[in-house]
Amino acid sequence: MSAPFQVSANSRDEAPQFVLPLVVRIEKSAPPARTDALETAARAVLTMLSDERALGNGEWAQAIRDWEDARIRKVVRRARGSEWRRAGGLPGITLTGKSAEVRVFPPVPLDGWPKELAKLQVSGTELDDPEPPADADRAQAVLWLNPELELSAGKAMAQAGHGAQLAWWALSEEERGTWREAGFPLAVRTADPAEWSELTAGGLPLVRDAGFTEIPPGSCTVVADHPALR
Repeated sequence: MSAPFQVSANSRDEAPQFVLPLVVRIEKSAPPARTDALETAARAVLTMLSDERALGNGEWAQAIRDWEDARIRKVVRRARGSEWRRAGGLPGITLTGKSAEVRVFPPVPLDGWPKELAKLQVSGTELDDPEPPADADRAQAVLWLNPELELSAGKAMAQAGHGAQLAWWALSEEERGTWREAGFPLAVRTADPAEWSELTAGGLPLVRDAGFTEIPPGSCTVVADHPALR
């Protein structure tokens, strides 16, 4: 399998393009914390990839295969109130974090979004952490964000999802099963600038953005640091 996030043109660009939709619930009165939203999005991607409906002859399996044959695109949109309730009526999986709710849906054609999702806003999704997140527990998976990039919350959620997916692909079936049974424990943190070069050179899975939005193509956005890969 060729690298799904590489920037240079390849056969993946010639295949029909699909996207994995994620919707984050952002109510005006109670928006989620940024880090929790990123972590919940990453777990949502892993839950979709491991769901029995996405495997073998499951009802979502062909959509997953079509998506993986092309660029592994993810788009995060936001919803509240009736928008969130309508999105919840579509086939998908909702993950709940400490303050965040994220729903992930089976992949759809790039130009074929369901109307309930197509009308949702995608740009300008901004969230904050009320308090700085605690130091990451390195006994679990850590998705390290590039400290030199400024990403909107929606973009960072998609990148965290990419990192989680690369970690998943790099694991053995046994390691995947262990991670899944534990509930996909992970943390998303911004790397210390002094450690970033070491992280990117350590042989761990790297996400390099295709540059469709916000940042230059080829930018390394995430290092996926799973204990089994160290």
